[in-house]
Amino acid sequence: MPAKDLNWGFITNQRIQQLKSQVRAKEERIVELETENAVLHLKLAEYHGIIERSNSKAMQLCCLYNQQQDLRRNTYSNLTQIYQVVQELRGNIRVHCRIRPLLPFDTESRDPALQNRSISLSEKVIHATDDETVLVRCSRPGHPLLNKTFQFERVYSPLESQKIVFGDVCPLLTSLLDGYNVCIMTYGQTGSGKSYTMLGPHSENDPISPSEAEQEMGIIPRAAGELFRLLSENPTIDPRVEVSIVEIYNNELFDLLAKDSSGIFGVKRDVITTKEGKSNVPMLTYELVESPYEFMKIINKSLQLRVKHPTLVHADSSRSHLVVTVTLTISVPFDSFTDQQAIQKLCKETLCSTPQKVMKSEKACFSPRGLSPAPIPLDPTEQHKQVQTKLQLVDLAGSECIGMSGVTGTILRETSFINRSLAALADVLGALSEHRGHIPYRNSKLTHLLQDSIGGDAKLLVMLCVSPCQKYLAETLQSLGFASRARQVQRVQAKRRNLLVSGKSK
Repeated sequence: MPAKDLNWGFITNQRIQQLKSQVRAKEERIVELETENAVLHLKLAEYHGIIERSNSKAMQLCCLYNQQQDLRRNTYSNLTQIYQVVQELRGNIRVHCRIRPLLPFDTESRDPALQNRSISLSEKVIHATDDETVLVRCSRPGHPLLNKTFQFERVYSPLESQKIVFGDVCPLLTSLLDGYNVCIMTYGQTGSGKSYTMLGPHSENDPISPSEAEQEMGIIPRAAGELFRLLSENPTIDPRVEVSIVEIYNNELFDLLAKDSSGIFGVKRDVITTKEGKSNVPMLTYELVESPYEFMKIINKSLQLRVKHPTLVHADSSRSHLVVTVTLTISVPFDSFTDQQAIQKLCKETLCSTPQKVMKSEKACFSPRGLSPAPIPLDPTEQHKQVQTKLQLVDLAGSECIGMSGVTGTILRETSFINRSLAALADVLGALSEHRGHIPYRNSKLTHLLQDSIGGDAKLLVMLCVSPCQKYLAETLQSLGFASRARQVQRVQAKRRNLLVSGKSK
């Protein structure tokens, strides 16, 4: 080969190597810019939260002043009417707070700069002073004493068991059979006990005995057992129980019960708003279940598909939101509606005659067998109707501080989407509490999917999970602030489901 051709080939190869090097450099720069963009999104969400909290505080003070003036002007009869309205707000969000016990990883730190402070960082600063009050008491060098309380409908101390927690959740299963939609969700920082509260222990590295497993069962397996127990007590209702399970990961919704063309579970779906203004997931898979065993078999299989990655805060951190929807269709005799009509009349007469009791019985407004909406007109020629209700069980991904979790790369991107979706949830609650004309449900797949539960007429219980130690104080305060805003939301009155299919009893 001529020397001229050899030189030209050498020059060409050199140029190709230079271009490849430039492409690699630009690809690395793109990754850096994407990471910076995710961090900026988090900062923007944080600043939005600060502005929202400032505006909310000013509005609260203004509303408080106006309320005080109104109370001075109003007569005793007007106050009685207020209590009647409060009693009838059965669909308002209820918020419970659970403080987990100190755990071994609370004293661990991979950051050498913090290892000498492990004892002080694991100091308990979050306390349950009674069954309705959380006390945050922290004294840090160079900082003023923090002494703040938060009020919730129920507060669980670290010593209270899974059984006790479910005892307050259990009445909602009766509401489901009474014709009401129900949603239960856990919220909190990574490692605060959300998945444990909702599911129970599920770590393969820490096996426990069958008796311990039964004691440690979370809300979902206990709800399955209670639901089928209630159904078995009334064989005349001809129940049909169907389950769907979706995962929201990086703001994309996946159907964990569906297979793609390759036979892999987890098919991407979309969430839409119907003409009636309800959220819906077209082509979502529903599995018929006939026992708690079948129910949990599907749940456990789906949990294996859930995206998890280790962080400095939690070695088995869930990186997605999990939404389990139970659709119950039952045949209801007309007697139940006429009974509810009689109960409604009796409750209204009681409320009008004893306003003092209304104030004391405010907690009872969430009872599944209390005051109900106006009865549905009855057709005397028919004896049974079919009613469809939904139970949504939501295990949210944990909110995280990037500096604390120590995530980078792909996991940093996951954290960005998690924090942004939780910020969108906070935005929706803020808009609802302020009665804005536009509620930003579509800013996130999470809020769009849960639109009917958050702002609709379902009974919603938010189970806030928090860590007790100083190490996670900033994240805990953020969670407590979120839950306090959730309590301010006044939604429409909970409604019994419309009748679906009519038919004469056999």
